Amino acid sequence: MSDTSSLTRPSRLPTAIPQAAKERRRRRWLRQLKRFFQRKPLGATGGLIVLLLVLTAIGAEWLATHDPTRTHATQTLRPPGAAFWLGTDHLGRDIYSRIVYGARVSLAVGLGSTLLGAIVGGMVGLWSGYLGGRTDLITQRFLDMMQALPLLVLALVMSAALGPAIHNAILAISIPLIPRAARVIRSSTLSIREMAYIEAARAIGVPQLRIVFRHVLPNTLGPFIVLATAQLGSAILVEASLSFLGLGIPEPYPSWGRMLSVSAAEYAQKAPWLVIFPGVAISLSVFGFNLLGDALRDVLDPKLRLQ
Repeated sequence: MSDTSSLTRPSRLPTAIPQAAKERRRRRWLRQLKRFFQRKPLGATGGLIVLLLVLTAIGAEWLATHDPTRTHATQTLRPPGAAFWLGTDHLGRDIYSRIVYGARVSLAVGLGSTLLGAIVGGMVGLWSGYLGGRTDLITQRFLDMMQALPLLVLALVMSAALGPAIHNAILAISIPLIPRAARVIRSSTLSIREMAYIEAARAIGVPQLRIVFRHVLPNTLGPFIVLATAQLGSAILVEASLSFLGLGIPEPYPSWGRMLSVSAAEYAQKAPWLVIFPGVAISLSVFGFNLLGDALRDVLDPKLRLQ
């Protein structure tokens, strides 16, 4: 009996140990989340706004009450009420449903352009900072020329050249973000490449690619995450500006900026809900991403964390 019990006991350990480890990780994550809410209430508020935006974009089919592109000739410029919660526009389209679907468009363009610009700019800044010398000098002068133009102006030029479309809007907004991402990652790389463990890796003959992607790149992810989160708000605002000027998302896609461009001049006084609700959606989204980006910067930056 003793031999049989000794043989059966170890078989329970492989399942018990991972479950205990998962439980510890879950508790640690909950403690860190609680500490973040206590120390950064504004950042937590921004995170909740961002979470609400993401859930709205994901569940647009279930949250919308009408087809966002369907027109109702007899329901034009209806004020907010039971049938149309936020009213209708000049074509009889439901404002609430268009704002809900507009969250999906804004989030898709913001995420796509931010990730594309941050990844390309991050790779440029990583190699520029690590290689240094003439490569760094030429790269930085080229980035200076790109950064000389404001974000919106350069996005306007690119969007006018490419034409109004979702993929063109993503590309037009991502290109101005490249020099900003490259600057941030380069500054981190310049300090990391002088560390003792990088010198030790070079001394024992570790290949350059392995040093860059195994030792340098992981230590730049903190600034990269902060940069991406902060730039998301700017990307959404630029997309709304491009759509407002007719160079962003074309019809029939619902876009917050295009909703403002159609109603701002002609219907601002006659039907103010056409301007108020899309403007509130844009403001809340940018506000939420900015608050979350500032909080993440304080949490992930060791210098600020020690103050």
